[in-house]
Amino acid sequence: MDGSDQSYEAARALAHFSPAERLIVLHAVDVPKPAYPMILPEVALEISKGLERTMREEGERVLSKIGSMLPEHAGPVSKRLEVGRTVEVILAVADQEQADLIILGARGLGPVRELAIGSVSHRVLADARCSTLVVNQRWPSLRRVLLAVEGPQDAEAACRFLALKPFRGPVEVTVLTVLPFAEPLWPKGVSDAEVLKANLAKAARNFAWDVSTRLSGHCMATATVAQGAPAAEILQEASRTKPDLILMGSRGRGGLTRSFLGSVSHAVVHRAPCPTLIFR
Repeated sequence: MDGSDQSYEAARALAHFSPAERLIVLHAVDVPKPAYPMILPEVALEISKGLERTMREEGERVLSKIGSMLPEHAGPVSKRLEVGRTVEVILAVADQEQADLIILGARGLGPVRELAIGSVSHRVLADARCSTLVVNQRWPSLRRVLLAVEGPQDAEAACRFLALKPFRGPVEVTVLTVLPFAEPLWPKGVSDAEVLKANLAKAARNFAWDVSTRLSGHCMATATVAQGAPAAEILQEASRTKPDLILMGSRGRGGLTRSFLGSVSHAVVHRAPCPTLIFR
């Protein structure tokens, strides 16, 4: 929680989840260094101490305000205020407490600006060891879920996640898998190529149907297949079906490569019309 409107929406999002065994409400006090390098060390230290006191007081107010926003069924709540870089604090506490899910608000940085300075939500999404829910707007209801799966690893993780019945109420899940091409790279009219394309499309339909069948014991599920760029197709399906939540795995590139090239999950989070939950 950072006191922004988006973080308060993240707190309200708990209304859609089953009670937690333990809920930690975290506020990080990230004290900036004095901007003038010629300032005397003693003066700089005094300025930092004053800023930290002020920011701690504001943090305590934020944590106090959260109490009135949490649903009664959220689970046992503890509040923590930690000093340090925001992303590092979130990841460290999540590891220490063996968190299953991090929930945070997104302030909506555009992709170009994020490449330059990063954003807390996307940096947590990149480095967290557990699942992450990014809440980018008001979230009044959770009935329809768009589940994007790439392959067996994603499918296994999704089935494990939904088998835990993480949501408070029943949901309808659309299982989407995307064939990452629109047309084959070989000349048209080549019979073997057309057969291969048809077989790939059939395998994708069978895969999506199999996942939806496996989920039928936990929720209502249907299957659909698209062809094209995965992130674009997921967003197009979300625009068409108007889900309340996009659910997907994270199997993108790591480290610096991901920062510059992006992954499907990061591209979707950038432009998603609803909250996005990345499961691991």
